[in-house]
Amino acid sequence: MTSTEAEDPPVAETIERFAAAAAKRVAQARDLEELDALQSELTGRRSPVAGWKRSLGGLADAERRELGRLLNEALERVEALLAERRVALRREARASRLDGDRMDLTEVPPGAGPGHLHVVTQVREELEDIFVGMGYEIADGPEAESEWYNFTALNMPRDHPARSIQDSFYLATGDRETYLLRTQTSPVQVRLLERGSLPLYAVAPGRVYRRDTADARHLPVFHQIEGIAVDHGVTFGDLAGTIETFVSAIFGSATATRLRPGYFPFTEPSAEFEVTCAICGGEGCRTCSQTGWIELGGSGMIHPAVLESAGVDPEEWTGFAFGFGIDRIATMRHGIEDIRVLLENDVRFLAQL
Repeated sequence: MTSTEAEDPPVAETIERFAAAAAKRVAQARDLEELDALQSELTGRRSPVAGWKRSLGGLADAERRELGRLLNEALERVEALLAERRVALRREARASRLDGDRMDLTEVPPGAGPGHLHVVTQVREELEDIFVGMGYEIADGPEAESEWYNFTALNMPRDHPARSIQDSFYLATGDRETYLLRTQTSPVQVRLLERGSLPLYAVAPGRVYRRDTADARHLPVFHQIEGIAVDHGVTFGDLAGTIETFVSAIFGSATATRLRPGYFPFTEPSAEFEVTCAICGGEGCRTCSQTGWIELGGSGMIHPAVLESAGVDPEEWTGFAFGFGIDRIATMRHGIEDIRVLLENDVRFLAQL
């Protein structure tokens, strides 16, 4: 339709041809973006219909009413077709997105591989292998613990902030003794010491629970590994050497470690151990809070009160303990900036690791 034709008063055949051509073009629209452009072309201020309506002013009343009615009917038909096509395209786009995100839960076909373990499980098993190679045993303990094992036996005072309901998930068991989901794997070391089988070298990996708000470095449910060594003449130097050995084994010899003075009720002296951030190489980034270092966990010489609570003579035996997050090591190993992706179960992410 030329501009000259748009200025002339339209006739019924011209209007009908326009409506038929518009219907064909609407049906052929491939996506919502193309449909939006087509809607503006067919019904906007610069459309043929708008030009024809402007030309009605020079017609007689009867002719103006008749042609105005035809134009309105044609416009209503085109707008209805546009609306129907928009609904269909939205439905197709949604179906395409769902199909792209769909998990295939059908039976694994013959010859297909069994997949692989979650990255956190892979790191846990690798850590277990490293410590077994160092002479440690693998231990386990319950995830629902009593206050005695989770706090009291670890020399935590009654008013320690960690005992607060804001920090711990307590269980309504109806028992006289208070129970909670363990906030650390440290209770396992008390249970191991109670066995009375010394010397003792063991690690205890497992899931722990805290009332933490999830962010790039923290989760309310995560995985720790607790290490304990009790023997005659164990020193802080043995602890530092052990940490350096497993850090080199898991990250490589290029990764630096450092111990910083810290406080933990169950160790004295205590230290937090850190490694250079694998995301930025020590330059500083969001993951390491611009420090260049990532804290892996806490460590120190086992407090005499902890040994005594488990029936071990601190005058005869000494030892060290350490604990760190397995999830955090997984993020460091694979350069993952946000720890929360480990729980999202996005198969596209999991398939990469």
